[in-house]
Amino acid sequence: MAGTVLSEIKNGVRTIILNRPDRLNAISGALLTDFKAALAEAEACKETRAIVLTGAGRSFCAGDDLKEFTEQARDKAAAQKHIEDIQHTARALMLGPHMVVGAIHGWAAGGGLEWAINCDLIMMAESTRCFFPEIPLGLNVTGGVSTMLPRLVGLQKARELILFGEKFNAHDALKMGIAWKVVPDTELRAEAQRVGERIAALPKGAVRDLKQLLNRASAMDIDGAMAMETEFTVRQFLDPETQARARKFAEA
Repeated sequence: MAGTVLSEIKNGVRTIILNRPDRLNAISGALLTDFKAALAEAEACKETRAIVLTGAGRSFCAGDDLKEFTEQARDKAAAQKHIEDIQHTARALMLGPHMVVGAIHGWAAGGGLEWAINCDLIMMAESTRCFFPEIPLGLNVTGGVSTMLPRLVGLQKARELILFGEKFNAHDALKMGIAWKVVPDTELRAEAQRVGERIAALPKGAVRDLKQLLNRASAMDIDGAMAMETEFTVRQFLDPETQARARKFAEA
């Protein structure tokens, strides 16, 4: 697979690479389409036993590409489709059959940070910088983060991180319980591959069932939470104040 998402497999580990390095792998309509296809390909592939998710270039993913916001928010149908596509990828990451190792580096912001949190094991390079820009822009989190993040960091900390959009680094993420492991940038991909191969060597059915058990048991109403995320975020996409803030951010 080529284009805005790359996919390759080695020793049972499928590496999916977000591939818009000139835009810090920001989420465009094309990237969403290609990412959905890559995840579907991984689910259908009998050789795939684990997934590594990472980004090309200097960053993992800088979140929504606000240069496309005007098109995404042109009407309710467009906003609904964009948000539902994002939610589809989150469900595929969290509830698909394969354990996903996040190999995160550089910026993981907004939707990119949400995709990182959707991974089963979140490995961060020392260069990683994270934040949620949604509320200051007049938007809200998606990707099940409204239910997953409080379970990782506690309700008060989740409120703080989402409400104020303050930046934090990989070691902060490790202390809070978001990151599983922090490694030097030069070792990130190799270490993620090693972890993926350890998972690939385990019984496939047992790994699949453990993933389902842990993710669904830790967030019993994840579908309900994501439905609310979609409803609220579509409404916010159509808010004139949000649209003005997004245009200002994109033009900066």
